Amino acid sequence: MHQYRRSIYRGIQSSIKNMTMTRTSTSTIAGTGNGTRGVIVQRTAAGRQPPTSLPKMNLRALSSSSSTATPTTTATPTLKKWPTPMIESNGDYRNETHIEKLIGGPLYSAQQSLPRLPIPSSIDETLSTFLPTALPLAESDEEVKALLEACRVFPAQAEELHKRLVRRRDVEFGDDSSWLALWWNTAGYLQVRDPVVVNVSYFFHFSDDGSLPQPTLPTKNRNSDWSLGVHRAASILYSCAEFRQQICSGSFPHIRLGRKEPKTPLCSVAYKYMFNACRIPKREQDAYRIYDPSRQTHCIVAVNGNFYAVDFVDDKGNPLPVEIIEKSLNRCIELSKEGGEGKGGGGLFPNIGWFTSSDRDSWADAREELLRVGGDAMKKALEKLESGALMICLDDEEPVSRRQCADIFWTGGLSSGHNRWFDKSIQIMCSKNGKAGLIGEHSMMDGMPMIDLADYVTKQTYNDVQLKSSSSAATCPSSAGNVENIFKDCAPTVSSGDSKVDSLLVKAKNDFTNLISDHSLDVQGFQGYGSDYIKKVGYSPDAYVQMAIQLAIYRLFGKQAGTYEASQMRPFLHGRTETTRTVSPASAAFVKSMGLRPQNDITDESKRSEKLSLLRDAVQSHVEYIKKAGKGKGVDRHFFGMSMLLTDKDTTPMLFSDPVYLRSKTWRVSTSHLTHPRFENWGFGEVVPDGVGVGYAVKKDSCIFNITARKEHGWTERLSHLLEEALLEMQLLNDLSNHQQSKL
Repeated sequence: MHQYRRSIYRGIQSSIKNMTMTRTSTSTIAGTGNGTRGVIVQRTAAGRQPPTSLPKMNLRALSSSSSTATPTTTATPTLKKWPTPMIESNGDYRNETHIEKLIGGPLYSAQQSLPRLPIPSSIDETLSTFLPTALPLAESDEEVKALLEACRVFPAQAEELHKRLVRRRDVEFGDDSSWLALWWNTAGYLQVRDPVVVNVSYFFHFSDDGSLPQPTLPTKNRNSDWSLGVHRAASILYSCAEFRQQICSGSFPHIRLGRKEPKTPLCSVAYKYMFNACRIPKREQDAYRIYDPSRQTHCIVAVNGNFYAVDFVDDKGNPLPVEIIEKSLNRCIELSKEGGEGKGGGGLFPNIGWFTSSDRDSWADAREELLRVGGDAMKKALEKLESGALMICLDDEEPVSRRQCADIFWTGGLSSGHNRWFDKSIQIMCSKNGKAGLIGEHSMMDGMPMIDLADYVTKQTYNDVQLKSSSSAATCPSSAGNVENIFKDCAPTVSSGDSKVDSLLVKAKNDFTNLISDHSLDVQGFQGYGSDYIKKVGYSPDAYVQMAIQLAIYRLFGKQAGTYEASQMRPFLHGRTETTRTVSPASAAFVKSMGLRPQNDITDESKRSEKLSLLRDAVQSHVEYIKKAGKGKGVDRHFFGMSMLLTDKDTTPMLFSDPVYLRSKTWRVSTSHLTHPRFENWGFGEVVPDGVGVGYAVKKDSCIFNITARKEHGWTERLSHLLEEALLEMQLLNDLSNHQQSKL
């Protein structure tokens, strides 16, 4: 492999780990765009209106204008049988397209009409967009001169690379896929050797369900009361079953963006990797297995590090009554307590989940060892777990604050990390006191499809589910309520003879402990104001908050740093994400005017007016970049594509080794925006060792930031304070200016 291309692989693997909870160029999430940029996201069932059980609109429009869709009632959809029980994907979406055609329905009705991911029309176009984002990061006049020279000669040096990329788009992939998707899925995810926990996966923290039964009075052993967690888990499973039925039958309406016709349909490719799916560790490159939903009726339940298969739908895919699901969950808890310490529910060590937190090669080796010593019983057990629709993790925890919940929902922490299987596409965690969250495995789909699931699940309360369950049409098979300890039959073999499982498990646990102990997480729940105020004073809430992040980072690091905000590319076939670069000459001018610490010149009308003007320019600059990125006119995917086509015979363009270019694409600040009315928090890990991860929400009256970083730096608490400080200063700028104008 070309030497530069090796470094590109490493850099891309680092940058793609950025949490890409994405949005389009024309909107921010959940109605947080201003009046000129908000959009409606409408689910459209190929000419038919959405059925009653579907929400009228996507979460993006929940706080903007109402949807034009009118729900109607439809018959229960059926699940079509696949030609094979399981398909193993190696990251090429084209290989699984036949499943979309088999399933059919509204969900996949727009796939053939979607435009293909574009490439910027010229290298000069990309450079004109790139240069303003890099120049503010130059640290000397010499670096500026070198960067300008590298950009001057780049069109000639990269001309052949650009032509190869165009041929890849037009000839190699044509109308079948995106020129980027295969690279992105493999180099960015399946080939990444880091643990998926922290580095790849993301989490949601759902709001509480106020309809849950009130907890019983405290007893001498209050920790033995799992009732709230079981109630919450059962209602979520019921709702997941309903949503799964719609996704796997194709009856779920495809999503379209826009206020006016013709609205823009979004790509649905990711949905088939959502249920009954699991990442499989392999050396060099992992695989992703998806199982035929029509042949599977079970989900996986994790309790105290043990894993159980539990039926939660009938043979037609309809959810079982919630009472049956609750009984099954309680049975899992009972079984997990049998067998004594370290022998929960059948005698196998309860901590096999530790393996999934390892680096991918170590986990691949451990999986091979499990199969070697466990034989057919182990193979069947792993297939049972991997084929489950999703995983419910019942945690022996009672978190209260956003930070406590984030610690558990992000990684499981040192207390519940063994109660996870991080390769599962969906894990939903329920604590004993009824708190709930979700971990998403990121390899084959970005976050927006998972938000559709979370939106559906959190919209229905426990009371809602009970009422629906009492009139359910599901048929209860004789096996309903059965609970299968998945690894019980493997216990006699895994620790006998020449087995290395025990020693590998010790290493996996130690590695996980070190990984979690090396990280810090803080949550800033800013209650001063939110999107209502920001829109009132005339800004895009997302771009405004991005400038608050820039100011806080400037004060934390003493300078700006490469900043990534994800924009979704789902209007294009097999589109995933593009980078919105936040650093610009306008943002640099704004943060420098504000200074490395608050200044005492806020009452000086001249200086205040100058700062306010710079803030407006910075916000508008960010809005313009978002629009460009959403049209496929960003710079990072274009650079990436050209770099991937370098061969050993090519001379690497000067720009690719320029220090400012490299600094501008080293995402020390990895950010992403997701606002949902029924989310308390969400987040992900930093993407470079000397960086921070910032997941944020801009609610009507508050702003929530989830901040992660390596503990050694001591950055998370400081950045939390600096974000609050920046938001208050920016508010004061606007309020004093508006007060002065009102007096005039």
